[in-house]
Amino acid sequence: MSHTLTAISAAAPLAAGWTMHGLWFRRSLDQARRDPLTGLPTRASFEKHAEQLLRETRCAVLLIDLDGFKQINDVHGHAAGDAAIRAAGGRLGTWVQVQDGAVGRLGGDEFAAVVPMRHTTDLPVELRTLHEMVCEPVAFDGHLIPLGSSIGAYHGPFPAPGLSTALRVADEAMYGAKQTGGGWLITSNPIPAYRTVNGRRDGRPGTDIDAEEGTT
Repeated sequence: MSHTLTAISAAAPLAAGWTMHGLWFRRSLDQARRDPLTGLPTRASFEKHAEQLLRETRCAVLLIDLDGFKQINDVHGHAAGDAAIRAAGGRLGTWVQVQDGAVGRLGGDEFAAVVPMRHTTDLPVELRTLHEMVCEPVAFDGHLIPLGSSIGAYHGPFPAPGLSTALRVADEAMYGAKQTGGGWLITSNPIPAYRTVNGRRDGRPGTDIDAEEGTT
């Protein structure tokens, strides 16, 4: 009996050590899958979840871009820009969580989301709510910084086209909203209208060496 108790006592710290190691490993893995600034899933994690949703049900695919972000950086500094991205990401994450959808930061001030949306009539109401949430001013260094956004949404029949195509047409709708001063725009057409350069809509930063940064 005493040998059994001795063995159990010796094994207990080892088991505790493995438990702590397992918790540390899972925490590290979760952090690697999340954007360090916003806490949202990275692009790879978002795409995996989004593609699963698109296979299961009718969804809306959203592309969200902040308006006037370059001006925030230029006038208030990069720390203010980070605060704006962090706030927008948090608000978007809250909205998507209610919708049981997928969300991620694609890079810079650009975000994407895929949310189950069976009925076409529901989407305008939801987008209006989301736009109002994202555009709430951001508190920074004792000031309220205005925040704007443009949202493009693809919402078509089920089954949907691939995620890449759906994001492309949502991006085109976002560009249309931005050209008219921001807000949101919905398309149900799964066929992209713009040609692409290096996989990106013609005219976006990076597709033209003469293009002015921040114009799309």
